[in-house]
Amino acid sequence: MTRCRQWLALLLGLVAAVAAQAQSAPGSVTLSEGKNYRLIPQQPVADPGRIEVIDFFFYGCPFCNELRPMLERWRKALPADVVFRRTPTVRRDTWVPLAKTYYTLELLGEAERLHEEVYKGYHDEELSMSRPEVMADWAQRHGVDRDRWLSTYNSEEVTRLVEQARRMTQDYDIQGTPSVVINGRYLTSSGMTDDVKLVVPVAEQLIRMVREK
Repeated sequence: MTRCRQWLALLLGLVAAVAAQAQSAPGSVTLSEGKNYRLIPQQPVADPGRIEVIDFFFYGCPFCNELRPMLERWRKALPADVVFRRTPTVRRDTWVPLAKTYYTLELLGEAERLHEEVYKGYHDEELSMSRPEVMADWAQRHGVDRDRWLSTYNSEEVTRLVEQARRMTQDYDIQGTPSVVINGRYLTSSGMTDDVKLVVPVAEQLIRMVREK
């Protein structure tokens, strides 16, 4: 009887492990409109020939920081027919300096190298990103010329891009971060999935749904 119970416990454990693994796989996520994704008014896409993914993020968001490594692994593995873009969310004026930081990185060609480092600076080093001089010092420590950083940060082009991001935040109806929008129409977020780890699987399923249409 004891051995039978041991085998039964082992079998139940294996079944639970397989079920958990299947549940975490992208293909196993069941899309439910209004629950783990919602429709937004159709927005233009940069390349109609490819499926567009936009990551609406905020450097100060702990959930964005948690999602970041998962999102980066997924981004690097996306097929050629999918284009990935980042847009800093600007929901209030206090978010502007963090958006300016991202666009400064982009214009200097440093976003790929230092995007993750900004998250680390904010969440691990308590970097004061609202102060341009502090960010210029941070940039210099990471191999970026301090004067170039400041001139780019204060440029009209960065201001234009931040205002564009502010409009997109409104047009895409971004209510929280992180939010991921597929093809300008389908939005999922950690707030909708109730689990940061499910954002990528839901986004993957949305991409599949777009392909099938």
